[in-house]
Amino acid sequence: MLEEMARNWWMLALRGALAILFGLLAWIWPGITALALALLFGAYALVDGAVSLYHAFKGGVRGQSRGWLALTGACGIIVGLLALFWPGATAFALIILIGVWAIATGVTEIVAAIWMRRQIQGEGWHILSGALSVLFGLALLVWPGAGGLALVWLIGVFSIAFGVALIAAALRLRSLRRRTGTPAPGAQVY
Repeated sequence: MLEEMARNWWMLALRGALAILFGLLAWIWPGITALALALLFGAYALVDGAVSLYHAFKGGVRGQSRGWLALTGACGIIVGLLALFWPGATAFALIILIGVWAIATGVTEIVAAIWMRRQIQGEGWHILSGALSVLFGLALLVWPGAGGLALVWLIGVFSIAFGVALIAAALRLRSLRRRTGTPAPGAQVY
């Protein structure tokens, strides 16, 4: 399990970089319309769901339910496609979709961190990213009527914090790959 995760550390880093980019765009353009926000979120959720499905079908996260990973990935793809194809949906519906998606993603991160705890130290970054995701989702579900600008800033803060936590976890896995001598993806081993 650890070797497979260490070999694919870059996928976790990619998810983190996309989350940070999404958060920065939300901060740079705080007056962003619901349409643009829906499109940005849709693209992010689609990529995140695809990465989860990749791991589910490849079986790269031993100890974690492949079915749960596939369900999370499918939900991410469905939510992403809904946001991309129906960006004119009401802000309330988008807030609920984002909240539910954030909770599902957070629970998956926490479960993965619990399984990783048996293999490595430093799994706290996964737990932190999962907890931030769950708290963010709950906040959106409890206060869906928050103003548009406040929501954009909150989404920006969450995305940046979540992305930093994912990149920190990825770098930890990368350092483990170097220590264990696990070859890089695509490297020839003779």
